[in-house]
Amino acid sequence: MSGRDERAQATRGALLRAARELFAERGYGAVGTEQVVARAGVTRGALYHHFRDKRDLFRALHVEMERELMEAIGERMGEANDPWDLLVTGLRAFLDACTDPAVIQINLLDAPSVLGWAEWREIDERFGLGLITAGLDNAMEAGIVRRREIRPLAHLLLASLVEAAMLIANAPDPKAAREEIEQPLLELLEGLRA
Repeated sequence: MSGRDERAQATRGALLRAARELFAERGYGAVGTEQVVARAGVTRGALYHHFRDKRDLFRALHVEMERELMEAIGERMGEANDPWDLLVTGLRAFLDACTDPAVIQINLLDAPSVLGWAEWREIDERFGLGLITAGLDNAMEAGIVRRREIRPLAHLLLASLVEAAMLIANAPDPKAAREEIEQPLLELLEGLRA
């Protein structure tokens, strides 16, 4: 990578970090691009060199956070001992992540309205659906979950997780809501056992 490419990558990274901090603290609607460039220590021209507008910056940040979230969940799932434990660990890791104030504000509260439901869902599916499908397929191969058409089941499980995330994000006490939601989700998952 050339020095120019490294500087461009550093600038883009600074903008994304600044946007993450500001959007998490104040929400998308309360942050202007002038605040992002000031926090990042770059010019407005640098922002528009890397992103078309504030919405494009937000989209890139949301995608980055979704990727990081799935990687972190995948890491925790890697600690599981068997296919069932893998599913349960993934579910719990996701619920834990949904109590993070940045995830709540950016990924759950702002993203659906800023990006629109269809684009938000497409990004969510791009990252979450693959992980869920792999977990279910693994459990079916091991005979722990009854064999059935995996794609619709993965979509329904993803929808349940998204709804749980929204309940957590909109609760007065997200940590208490997370604890309350875990058992019903585990019971739903239990219904899939062979």
